[in-house]
Amino acid sequence: MSEAKVKKTLGVKAKRRITKVFLYITLVVLSIIWLYPVLWMVLTAFREEYNDLGNLIGIVSGKYIPSGFGFENFRRLLFGNAESAHYSTGWFPRWFLNTLIVSVFTFVLSTIFTLSVAYVMSKMKFKARKPFLNVALILGLFPGFMSIIAIYHILQTFGFLNTYAGSMIALILCYSGGAGLGFYVAKGFFDIIPDSLIESAKLDGATNLQILAQIVLPLSKPIIIYTALTSFLGPWTDFVFAKAILGAQNQERFTVSVGLYSMMNGQFSDGNLFTTFVAGCLLVSIPIVTLFLSMQKYYVSGVTSGAVKG
Repeated sequence: MSEAKVKKTLGVKAKRRITKVFLYITLVVLSIIWLYPVLWMVLTAFREEYNDLGNLIGIVSGKYIPSGFGFENFRRLLFGNAESAHYSTGWFPRWFLNTLIVSVFTFVLSTIFTLSVAYVMSKMKFKARKPFLNVALILGLFPGFMSIIAIYHILQTFGFLNTYAGSMIALILCYSGGAGLGFYVAKGFFDIIPDSLIESAKLDGATNLQILAQIVLPLSKPIIIYTALTSFLGPWTDFVFAKAILGAQNQERFTVSVGLYSMMNGQFSDGNLFTTFVAGCLLVSIPIVTLFLSMQKYYVSGVTSGAVKG
């Protein structure tokens, strides 16, 4: 090998090393940026300094690391705070239960609606199919909160907002009612299932419901899990619809997002519950993190497979 080729090869290797070093440094910086809020939240939730917002600024105040750790914030969150005239009773377990009820019912109904519509759009041919796909795509471009005023008045007219059970049903209807329009990812997954399987089943006398339940769904575990996770995540973290429907007066009906907000806005607290609020945020994140870590493989598979064909 000539000297020129050797120098050229060494130059290419040096450029690759520099590029890798730059990429690694960038990844480290991004990791710090992403992990800093999480670490701050964990440290704040377990710190002993009770609700002193001035000590929670972190690096600016010089007190990023707590002087001590404990579970007092969680005790106040779960069982109440005798020092607060407005949060003497621990409402958080009730908020957590309300959110869990709404999220579970929503993800069951939304998953059924979404997968059913996706199957119809993917494997059944009819005249209105193409126009419906276009209409669904256009409607998906508009944010859901644009309809919040109309939805509120409809629910109020039918009396859903007057009782605890009615409020929970109203939230479930809001979150799952339009789920069928979010069928595109599931449709993309169903599109890659061979039509020959469907035709063979029809020749054997199977109905569309039997084909969906006994053939398509058993082959679609990744997209089922993806749809279920996204359907659960929406109501678990939503604030806008929950705040509009539940109002701000009856703590018994609050979801975790509305309840934690009420702890900070001064309406149901004395404005001195910041560390307790952060402890609540940490508890709320645990189910989501657990679900995603345990189902990560299927979630990624569902997204990538559903994107193969539209």
